[in-house]
Amino acid sequence: MYPRFTLPASLTCQLGQERESVGEVEPGSLSGSIEPIWFGLLPIYMGQERRREGEDKEREERERERERERERERGISSVRAEGDPSRNEWWNRVALSVWMWRGSRSVEHLIQTRHGSVSVAVYGDQEKTALVTYPDIALNHVSCFQGLFFCPEAASLLLHNFCIYHISPPGHELGAAPISLDIPVPSVDDLADQVADVLDFFSLSSVMCLGVTAGAYILTLFAIKYRKRVLGLLLVSPLCKAPSWTEWLYNKVMSNLLYYYGMCGLVKECLLQRYFSKEVRGSGQVLESDIVQACRSLLDERQNTNVWRLLQSINGRSDITEAFRKIQCRTLIFVGENSPFHSEAIHLTSKLDRRYCAFVEVKACGSLVTEEQPHAMLIPMEYFFTWYGLFRPCQFNGSPRSPLSPLCISPELLSPESMGLKLKPIKTRVSLQA
Repeated sequence: MYPRFTLPASLTCQLGQERESVGEVEPGSLSGSIEPIWFGLLPIYMGQERRREGEDKEREERERERERERERERGISSVRAEGDPSRNEWWNRVALSVWMWRGSRSVEHLIQTRHGSVSVAVYGDQEKTALVTYPDIALNHVSCFQGLFFCPEAASLLLHNFCIYHISPPGHELGAAPISLDIPVPSVDDLADQVADVLDFFSLSSVMCLGVTAGAYILTLFAIKYRKRVLGLLLVSPLCKAPSWTEWLYNKVMSNLLYYYGMCGLVKECLLQRYFSKEVRGSGQVLESDIVQACRSLLDERQNTNVWRLLQSINGRSDITEAFRKIQCRTLIFVGENSPFHSEAIHLTSKLDRRYCAFVEVKACGSLVTEEQPHAMLIPMEYFFTWYGLFRPCQFNGSPRSPLSPLCISPELLSPESMGLKLKPIKTRVSLQA
């Protein structure tokens, strides 16, 4: 079931008293759910919120500018625990992964396609097999995939074997300008065609694809339309069906808020509920985790009209389950146990041929597995890539061995329980030389 956004109890009480005082509703009939929006209370709430944001804006602006660059590079809090050996070791591993990431010759391209311009960030040697990524709504490669690519093990697995092509949805790249409202909103088919145009620009015949939620839907649709150009799919909390009435209504509320109020606090809360589990979002007694704080800050950089356009496109999608089942594309599906799209991932898996599909459910995780629990993706991805011959252990010739080489993994780490996974086996072809 799609998540329900809950208004603060104090605000609901205050608004309920105002409505009761004028006799518009029965005393005590208002609840703390999203229902007060439909009683005309949203303008009152938004007015109070905008006043609070205006009071805090000047105080936070200088601090935000200082933090923004560091968050782009690290995606983590700048607070470092001094004197904590485990924390310092973790910090050193992050520094190593940042060095590997920044040393991979990143180049930003703005490509004109049949349906408008799209930004593509390229990392790595373009002679290697191509891995195309596509993020979820209101995200780009910085806010959607840096947790995965800043993990040292993932850097050794992905950057060593692939050239990464990060496709940002139209107007979602860093520093993007607002797209004119006079330009028609692209359909999901148009967005899939943009991916094909990007491949043509770089002269790529076939690619591996990695998409998250809305991005997973677009790359799946791309695979249906251009089957011969897709080697395989890695889908994280994928969408496959047309939106339910609940989701459609929820997205319409977000669309209206974006259109009239921009990237306000209420929209951020809706998006964070979409991305993360309740454990990392925090509560009144528990603080938000670093990844949620970083994501909240990066959402401030999104242009509300651009996010609105992508939300409109995704809200108009159709069911592609049967069409995808027929093409028999090898697929690895990840989904968080607490993702609002968990049922869609189960539905898609149930419709696919098990010879071509593997399913990984990550415990205590939301939709954005790439940020919340990226380590849970590593070993399934390794075996998935091994089937293609894209990842082989190095030989004993003095060169560094992969940290994910089967001969270097402790047996207890291969236990699904120790990984926090419910893992169905993936058929692989492993060729190890003595």
